[in-house]
Amino acid sequence: MKKTTTTTVVSHKTQVVSHQATVISHQAIVANPKSKIVNHKSKIAIRKPSPVRPFSHSLFFFLVLITLLTPASAQTAYITNENDSSVSVINVATNTVTATINVGAEPSGVSVSPDGSKVYVANGFSYRVDIINTATNTVIDTITVGNNPIGISLSPDGSRLYVAIGSDSALSVINTANNTILSTIKVGAEPYGVAVSSDGSKIYVANYNYDNESSVTVINSVTNTVSATITVGAGPIGIAVSRDGNKVYVANTGTNTVSVINSATNTVSATITVGTWPYGISISPDGSKVYVTNWDDNTVSVINTVTNTVSSTITVGNGPSGICVTPDGTKIYVANEGDNTVNVVSTATNTVSDTIEVGSDPVAFGNFISTYSSGIAPQGMVAAGIDIFPNPASEVIKVIGNQCSVNGVEVFNLLGERVYQSLVNSHQSIVTSHSSSGVSPTTNVPMTNAPMTNSPITINVKDFPNGVYMVKVKTEKGMEVSKFVKE
Repeated sequence: MKKTTTTTVVSHKTQVVSHQATVISHQAIVANPKSKIVNHKSKIAIRKPSPVRPFSHSLFFFLVLITLLTPASAQTAYITNENDSSVSVINVATNTVTATINVGAEPSGVSVSPDGSKVYVANGFSYRVDIINTATNTVIDTITVGNNPIGISLSPDGSRLYVAIGSDSALSVINTANNTILSTIKVGAEPYGVAVSSDGSKIYVANYNYDNESSVTVINSVTNTVSATITVGAGPIGIAVSRDGNKVYVANTGTNTVSVINSATNTVSATITVGTWPYGISISPDGSKVYVTNWDDNTVSVINTVTNTVSSTITVGNGPSGICVTPDGTKIYVANEGDNTVNVVSTATNTVSDTIEVGSDPVAFGNFISTYSSGIAPQGMVAAGIDIFPNPASEVIKVIGNQCSVNGVEVFNLLGERVYQSLVNSHQSIVTSHSSSGVSPTTNVPMTNAPMTNSPITINVKDFPNGVYMVKVKTEKGMEVSKFVKE
């Protein structure tokens, strides 16, 4: 329990309860809950196979083969520990802490760059953002911001960093190329969580403001101006946007609910009752589930996004705060502030499969899981923009853009022969050609000038021979390459 103190700084753990700014920790046991503040279907065209250009004639496939034969880098989780001013680095493959990085005072918000090369950490009591080089696990730069930075989020292309400045009721917009503040935007009182739409056009800020009108501020990222303010439940903290950009989910601590916002109308379309004092929030890669940590009853609520109902409740450690789903959707990592652990939850069984000891008061508020442990995608192969799940797979895989839209997918075997192709047609359905025999389809449909989709593209791989396959995806960001294993 932390002692009561008098200060003008409002930590993300504190709630101002008088005009004299008496601050009470959210971990204190008090009667008044307000005294706590933390934070296509289309016809399938089957065509006869025909040969393609030999693998040896293509530099592209040569690079792909090197990439496919190189062991995949393990995903990495970066856990901010508030009480000891550090970040615990977890190897997601082994669930072990591989490094501990010293950062500023009371780190809470965290965001990993799209290419995995950097991690941005908001330090509430240092009034700064630290930038970590993931290849060396060292702080390489700091950015001075306003009073009490909390929530933090990057644009899909990584060029802009958005930081909620809790005590200044503002959002700082930072140019990540030179680490300078481009703009400071006034938002609601006590801004906490920040989320960016998949196309980067909108920023959503959850304004805690427990005693007055709690809200979500919508910002146009082109003009850096407020375009709408939406009233939600009391004390909103965690916030997340669906991949298709149609819905925004907000965890409201004061009403024990999640508000579902229709992004087209900027109105609340549903309100879902969850556990006590919901804090962090994360959406599965396919958009079918939303996971919410409930700080006061030590649980995670699993929400079915079709029915907007809680389908399962998972018991975790003490004081669960930050939460993040792995890119393949198979696991959830939950930071438990009360017992200094991170729980690993299997999404298949909704049970805790592992527990990892980390630093003191882990919060990990934000997107804290990286795709590449080294921080660098293979040269010429940018895979951070797409997700393939499950991987390995035996029957089907789903391919979806990671904060970007997709208009076509091709799958190649290690000989460079195309075994599958799909293209989004003008009606947003998927036109496919497919050969399970290991040779490419007859028709080579150019993956250019076609519509984009935010929906997962499902590929039946049941008849594929076991082995490693290269997946080439055309997204709005360009051509991206990854791999999957058929077993």
